[in-house]
Amino acid sequence: MLSRFEELYPKELKIGIIENYYEPFVGSGAVFFDVAQKYKIKNAYLYDTNEVLILTYQALKENVENLLDILSRYQKKYDKFCPEKRKEFYYKERDAHNAQKGDRFIRAARTIFLNKTCYNGLFRVNASGFFNTPAGIYKKPLICDEKNLIAVNNLLQKAEIKKADFSEVERDLKPFSFVYFDPPYRPISKSANFNAYSKDGFDDKEQERLAELFNRLDQKGAKLALSNSDPKNIDPNDHFFDSLYQSFTIKRVPATRMINSNVKKRGKINEIVVTNYEKAK
Repeated sequence: MLSRFEELYPKELKIGIIENYYEPFVGSGAVFFDVAQKYKIKNAYLYDTNEVLILTYQALKENVENLLDILSRYQKKYDKFCPEKRKEFYYKERDAHNAQKGDRFIRAARTIFLNKTCYNGLFRVNASGFFNTPAGIYKKPLICDEKNLIAVNNLLQKAEIKKADFSEVERDLKPFSFVYFDPPYRPISKSANFNAYSKDGFDDKEQERLAELFNRLDQKGAKLALSNSDPKNIDPNDHFFDSLYQSFTIKRVPATRMINSNVKKRGKINEIVVTNYEKAK
């Protein structure tokens, strides 16, 4: 989606007027890393309610060499195991992750290890907040990606990273800002009801709370973009987002869904991108 998103970035970002970038649901940080590499932002503010995700970014920023040392040990150990031993090792580490064992660098490295060896790289938690994604099957996963992690460390130096609700962005907002919202997507069907990145979930009331914040930030002059699922993929009469963001421009863009229990249902699907750069007529 990045090439499509870049077409939709505000022109003020492209010509160097934007100084501050905000991502209140940082997740993989794909858009942040794209923006930080291509444009001359001075500051970035990254938030998420997922504690271990934020801990991992903070550890990456603070001491990438320490993380690389731990990850190289994971790599060597995992590579020498047979498939059955790999599976056993994975679940042992998953239990340690859920028990929050070790200092923040060990926990951060373990999180990266689990992400690289779990099923489809899927981060999922249950109602108790425990990570419960099963083990994946890989021949030689790149657990210790040294070049990439050093690049990540360099880009994170301009970022303030904190565990916080998305509404925190309103308090931190500065002039000449671009805010990108990538919340847990609204399910487009009952069978697609997955937004378990945190134990609290993200229901329609949260989507509405986010829309209210979007409106307030618009009034404060920030450039805003938001992505979400398009309910019209399933029901053409579902106007949930069209109503929430009726004052803004909504574009429908093709995306590819890579995670589905039914392989035949993976593939192209529309998503929405809401922006406030041009008000809808």
